[in-house]
Amino acid sequence: GETNEEGDVKVFFELNGQPRMAKVANHSASAGVSKHPKAEIGNALHVAAPMPGVVSSMTVEIGQKVSVGDVVLTIEAMKMETAIHAEADGTVAKIITPIGTQIDAKDLLVELKA
Repeated sequence: GETNEEGDVKVFFELNGQPRMAKVANHSASAGVSKHPKAEIGNALHVAAPMPGVVSSMTVEIGQKVSVGDVVLTIEAMKMETAIHAEADGTVAKIITPIGTQIDAKDLLVELKA
């Protein structure tokens, strides 16, 4: 099959007389594909994506102090916007996904420091 945008190829084969399909990484094509780091589970200083979508706006910048509940950014998915809030007090250390970035669930979006 053709290589998709994530660098995977659908492979069709027969096993015990039954047709099967599996996704296999195409290592020659996936070199140009960027994967986003995932947020650590339970780490309140990692702001994670709750669902797939596109980062539509960023309300913080590096060095800005945030409190629990402050809106950090918004995600657009299926024509609806979702505000993403800080889960801990801290200072914005890194913005991992700028505006317009396509993201998946549990991707690390913003990293805070205490």
